[in-house]
Amino acid sequence: MAIQRPPGPKGNFVVGSLRDFGANPPGFLQQLAQTYGSMVYFRLAHLHTYLLADSDYVREVLVTQADKFEKAALDRQILGKFLGNGLLTSEGAFHARQRRLAQPAFHMKRIRTYAEVMVGYTDHLLAEWQDGQTRDVADDMMRLTMQIVSKTLFDADAVTEAEDTAVSVGRAIHDLQAVSNGDYRRGFVLPNWLPTAGNRKRKRAIAHYSQTIERIIGERRATAVNGQIQDNGDLLSMLMLSQDEDGGFMNDRQLRDEVATLFAAGHETTSNALSWTWYLLSQNPAAEAKLHTELDAVLNGRTPTLDDLPHLPYTLQVIKEAMRLYPPAWILNGRAPLTEVEIGGYTIPKGSMIFIAPYVMHRLPHYFPNPDQFLPERWTPEMEKGLPKYAYIPFGGGPRVCIGNSFAMMEAQLILATMAQRYRLRLVAGTTVQPEALITMSPAGGLPMTVEAREPRQREWEDTELPELVVV
Repeated sequence: MAIQRPPGPKGNFVVGSLRDFGANPPGFLQQLAQTYGSMVYFRLAHLHTYLLADSDYVREVLVTQADKFEKAALDRQILGKFLGNGLLTSEGAFHARQRRLAQPAFHMKRIRTYAEVMVGYTDHLLAEWQDGQTRDVADDMMRLTMQIVSKTLFDADAVTEAEDTAVSVGRAIHDLQAVSNGDYRRGFVLPNWLPTAGNRKRKRAIAHYSQTIERIIGERRATAVNGQIQDNGDLLSMLMLSQDEDGGFMNDRQLRDEVATLFAAGHETTSNALSWTWYLLSQNPAAEAKLHTELDAVLNGRTPTLDDLPHLPYTLQVIKEAMRLYPPAWILNGRAPLTEVEIGGYTIPKGSMIFIAPYVMHRLPHYFPNPDQFLPERWTPEMEKGLPKYAYIPFGGGPRVCIGNSFAMMEAQLILATMAQRYRLRLVAGTTVQPEALITMSPAGGLPMTVEAREPRQREWEDTELPELVVV
């Protein structure tokens, strides 16, 4: 017989663990896993919540019993306000149809064509950098990835046009995230008609965001020849051209929601992953030196191309390890059981909330020995082969795994290779970096770093030992 409830903190009589969770969400969840084990029960006010910290349990929710769960109502209410019914928020048969229609846009043959775009915009950013200059690298990474997604998604045909679109839409996204984070911390969504400052800000941002995207879609439809959309080589073209098994296309509302989702998700996660990568490299000079050695040996000062990536394994290991320690999507959207579900010998009732947090999973010592160390070397083929599939989930998993994961990894690797062979980045003295766990995890207050130019050197591989322990 299944046990009704796993162990967990007692919490406050009225609000449960809401205050502790709100003070430091990732730290609180990690402490729960360390204290109570692989499944933990706790209460967030009226929400009966279960944290899963075991790869088999995660598989049950994301794959084996995925049809018994839906996105939590709070997530759909908050994110749906500005993402509509896109891939991140939609459910059931509609989600499956939209996923099938969007999938061709992310076929590997398609995204390979974006490699030059990614490197080109990175070179454009580096043209602004000067040796000895101090810059907010988190802001630079955000601006860079917004420009890349503007070009690859909308085919903005010049740097200035891509930047204008990116800045315009990016500001709206920032405002929407700020308001949405308030909703999450509160635990409920205020009615739209209430004239609060947050609602007013959200209304303005949604109007601007929607108008920009709808204008782009309208302009693309206006260029159709005899009613046939032209393939401009961007993701929007593929979304507009894709047909389902009945010959149907996405309508303008569906296109708007998917484009909004792809833009919001397509730049912030990658920019945060890169920001954390630069921070970790600045704190681990031996790993940084090993990265430079690889880049110098393979590239010898030239611009990286897509064909170079298989020859840059350590570069990829650095990114994987940074995303292990600081996964941009630090917690997946909450899952709500549609009926009573049994997992790991426990009964999880309908109406409860399930949390799956990559931040917690990635720091479990039985999956990742010395979990607080930045050790890119851990990502050997043998280690990955032996790692349970759902222990490392920076892009989620199962049928709802991030559709742009290959795009994001290619982008991160190309940007890191382009920048690291030309510059070192040093954290400004006296700066304390703390994670800010909002919808995504970013460095709180930005990432002030000093730019140091370096000359790539062709040399033989040097095996450099990493420091014994680096606590992050």
